[in-house]
Amino acid sequence: MIYTPLTNRALHIAYEAHADQVDKCGTPYVFHPYHLAEQMDDEATTCTALLHDVVEDTDVTLKDLAREFPAEIIDALRLLTHQPGMPYLDYVRALAANPIARSVKRADLRHNMDETRYAGGAQPPADELARRRERYHAALAILEEAQSEATD
Repeated sequence: MIYTPLTNRALHIAYEAHADQVDKCGTPYVFHPYHLAEQMDDEATTCTALLHDVVEDTDVTLKDLAREFPAEIIDALRLLTHQPGMPYLDYVRALAANPIARSVKRADLRHNMDETRYAGGAQPPADELARRRERYHAALAILEEAQSEATD
């Protein structure tokens, strides 16, 4: 993660927006976007990682964020916000063409697939874990293929 005035603003927004949320293990939710941001190496992907769940999971809107962040970040956030009714893998395919959204989603999937996060917390039932693994592996394959094509 890099620190700039813009990434600092994104960090504050993420912290405030997710303040009362916890993940499935009871850990403060803001650690998830922070973990993703730690893996990013430029301002746009860092901001996007920090804000990637803000629109989907809080009352903050893209319009709110557009007042403070450039269009490339807003475009990536729009793609990362899973719209109700859209099949999950269609959503992943749609965001795969955007390099910022793709980088953040790849990190998001890897973190979501890390089952060591359940240590000390309530682990989901085995069938739910299996469904998640299958879904996340399929999504990651789509993103890895898009990344490979982008670097060829």
